[in-house]
Amino acid sequence: MKPIQMKREIEAHLTDENWVISFDREQSTLRVVDKRVDKGVTIQLSNLTEKFESDKEKTLTETVHSIKEGLRLLTAKVQIAGNEKNIFPVVRSTSFPTELEDGRKLVFTEHTAETKIFYAVDQGASYSLIDEGMLEDAVKTVKEIKETGMFNLRSLNNPMKEDNVAGNTFYFIRTDDGYDASRIMNETLLKEMNDKVLGELAIAVPHHDVLIFADIRNETGYDILGQMTFQFFSEGRVPLTALPFMYKDGELEPIFILARKKPKET
Repeated sequence: MKPIQMKREIEAHLTDENWVISFDREQSTLRVVDKRVDKGVTIQLSNLTEKFESDKEKTLTETVHSIKEGLRLLTAKVQIAGNEKNIFPVVRSTSFPTELEDGRKLVFTEHTAETKIFYAVDQGASYSLIDEGMLEDAVKTVKEIKETGMFNLRSLNNPMKEDNVAGNTFYFIRTDDGYDASRIMNETLLKEMNDKVLGELAIAVPHHDVLIFADIRNETGYDILGQMTFQFFSEGRVPLTALPFMYKDGELEPIFILARKKPKET
């Protein structure tokens, strides 16, 4: 499907009279601005081509929802004070912008070479990333926000589905609560899984809505994990990283799986 066709499909679902829609044919981007605040969201349509061709209705629904939620958050006043129980860490790729279009700087902490941790106030159907202005209004430090977020994260349930392939065991957390990938920050959970596996523990966060633990017991396991992670990465609404991590001594180390199987050590 061509960008102009996707633009027409999306535009038909954006009927609010306060929204101004523009299409950049050269960049293949669709921008929707709320004229009440003169702020908006931009969608890169070329990134959605394969998803539209694979499942048009699902992709259209998700895209329209993302646009509407983004515009709603632009006009909503979110406060940290009184919402401490709703603060959670969220994982993003290192390429994710640390500054909003209006100049507000987001609060984040370093994580791995592939990921950063931002912090958000949960609002039910969506959440708002915390910026430095919100931090100042609440008279809070980044350390306090991080501690609060981690405490709330540990309170979440961690239901897992298990799959065994070629002698390797894979565990999946997919609750759709918005914080599946964030659970990679739960050190207690990581240590529990490290004690549970019989082989080597690998962890993957290919996109925002899944966390994968892999009990790697043979060379084929690396190949399966590599292919699985890439597939999830290509399908995710908010892609994070196609590189899995090895978990050793409490540290996450990205690994490159280039060959079909991990080469034997010589």
